[in-house]
Amino acid sequence: MAGRRRVPGSSVVALCLLLVALVACGGRTAADSARADVQRVLDRRAAAVLAHDAAAYARTGTGTGFGHLSAIPLAAWSYRVRDVDRTGDTATADVELRYRVEGYDRGPVTAGRTVRLSRDGAAGKWTVASDRPAKESGQQPWDQGPVRIVRGTHSLVLGVGQSTRVLRRFADLADRAVPAVSDAWDGDWSRRVVVVVPRSLEGMAGLLGSPASSYRGIAAVTTGETGGREHAPADRIIVNPDAYALLGTLGRQVVLTHETTHVATRADTTTATPLWLSEGYADWVGYRDSGRTAAQVAPELAGAVAEGRVPARLPTDGDFGFTADAEELARAYESGWLACRMIAEQWGEDRLDAFYRSAGAHDERAGALEDAMNEVLGTAPENFTARWREYLRARLG
Repeated sequence: MAGRRRVPGSSVVALCLLLVALVACGGRTAADSARADVQRVLDRRAAAVLAHDAAAYARTGTGTGFGHLSAIPLAAWSYRVRDVDRTGDTATADVELRYRVEGYDRGPVTAGRTVRLSRDGAAGKWTVASDRPAKESGQQPWDQGPVRIVRGTHSLVLGVGQSTRVLRRFADLADRAVPAVSDAWDGDWSRRVVVVVPRSLEGMAGLLGSPASSYRGIAAVTTGETGGREHAPADRIIVNPDAYALLGTLGRQVVLTHETTHVATRADTTTATPLWLSEGYADWVGYRDSGRTAAQVAPELAGAVAEGRVPARLPTDGDFGFTADAEELARAYESGWLACRMIAEQWGEDRLDAFYRSAGAHDERAGALEDAMNEVLGTAPENFTARWREYLRARLG
């Protein structure tokens, strides 16, 4: 057009000027810059945690919670910023926390955190305003208050709102459980456990990120991902102190030994492992040296068998739901225990361990038990079930 002259590159320069607040030509967006800045702040915060440096931690923002976790012996602590939602001088970061307890964790505990930050406009410095569990994640012990620790020979007990005397009792139980499990299970495992004892049932539920009603009456659970053959995950035995207090001396030991068995067998427990086998095996180890009869350990199932109601099948995974009827849940656990007890008696304890590993070695549930029974026990599921039903009649009738 007459009267106008195009300057080469002028439109590019204008575009860069227009977008300079959002993106530098060939550079990072403002969101990328904020994410990198937040990551640097959290890296300094992680370094302060590992160095037990309260002053350095406070320089990154709020010091709330630092004293709560200072007693925990940490081998690693790091943050990974996954996303940042920034509005002016405030930001909310979606963060993954990874940490390991020294001498106990082969792999890290991973937890989602929501970190809110603010920025000093003049200095351009981001600081942490709050650090809380992400919406879909459970709390960590220090989110509930100062953590007290007690060390055992084979255990580390983390307690919130519990006395040293109470925590020592759990360490003693765990220290008896670890050798008992090692005597039964011939697989490779750390032979050490971390036990977490919160203040109450509600504290347990908070750590697990679920409603308290899901765990009412459940004395303890073990957390951790299954199938960690290459890198054994960091397991935690989490106690429900309300239910635990109702148990007798034997019951308390059986529960800790049961949960410790889950820690030991974790690397060989996969989605192919049915719950009757994983729970039954853990109960078998728990009661292995108790001297109790089958009828004493399995009263609900004994009552059913005495009335002629012998189960037609082994329990399904659904039978182990925490919200199931209490008597049905008890019969599911007792059925799995007696199936494992039968294998140990009739095929031998070494075969029971081999059967457990063989079932978990499959990529999926379909065909896993059939193959394991055939390869290790030399039988088929229908024959095994018939043999188990006869075993129930003989031991409980």
